[in-house]
Amino acid sequence: MSEEMKQTDVREEAVETMADYAAELEASFKRVKEGDVLTGTVISVDEDKVTLDLKYYAEGIIDKENLSNDPEFNLLREIQPGDEITATVINANDREGNVVLSKKLAGDQMAWETLGGMLKDRTIVNVKIAEIVKGGAIAYLEGIRGFIPASKLAGEYVEDLEEYNGKTIEVTVITADEENNKLVLSGKEPALMKQKEETNKKIAKCEVGSIMEGTVDNIKDYGAFINLENGLSGLLHISQISTQRIKHPGVVLKEGQTVKVKIISIADNKISLSMKALQEEEEANEEVFDYKEEGSAFTGLSALLKGLKF
Repeated sequence: MSEEMKQTDVREEAVETMADYAAELEASFKRVKEGDVLTGTVISVDEDKVTLDLKYYAEGIIDKENLSNDPEFNLLREIQPGDEITATVINANDREGNVVLSKKLAGDQMAWETLGGMLKDRTIVNVKIAEIVKGGAIAYLEGIRGFIPASKLAGEYVEDLEEYNGKTIEVTVITADEENNKLVLSGKEPALMKQKEETNKKIAKCEVGSIMEGTVDNIKDYGAFINLENGLSGLLHISQISTQRIKHPGVVLKEGQTVKVKIISIADNKISLSMKALQEEEEANEEVFDYKEEGSAFTGLSALLKGLKF
């Protein structure tokens, strides 16, 4: 090897050494204090803690209790070497020379921001019921403990809350109060939305003009709601109950009564029904039948030929 090449190698080695030294020097001047938010790479994971490379002269340690608020969080399953974790410094130098961090503190701030977005957008997410408490259930979302009131657990009244323990349900965020650490979730909202979508699909399959039987479910001043044989509900407006004018639907109908109705509209995913239309059709048929019986308006072939001479 020539002298010139040797000198070049020496210079390159010197540059690399200085660069490495500069990085170490910068790290040695770096001062970490409580409250700082740092991002490190996971070096190792055990049952009690996670060790991070912080690009600092000391390593970062996150104890199990400072990783997540979720009691079912599995450290060994959820975190792997090479993962990047952002955490908040809670002790800049423990007795063993490590930086002690909390992923929960850093995560909580980001979690509340995410939850605020979910509240605004009415985002539907899956959560697992962690436990049943007085008046409702507990579930964790984004690592934050959330409360689901019993009245908001499902689309209908839930008599036995324990049936939902351990169950995964869809929820929306209805309260996200970071200051008071209050997160309230609702399973009722997405459940009703799902029911409405399914109902709308069934309504779309209904044919205007179809005749069905139904049961009078609820009587109002303006009409009656009828539970149809296909499981849907429709409105029988007071003007469509009878060919005669009535002051109140109760004059003709009573709850629990079985009636025959005709679908006259499915506009806006609402079923409109009529008994009046069926009555008018029956009356029209009866009139035509009587008309023919009297023979006053029907002229048959025999009548036309009668009296003609051939």
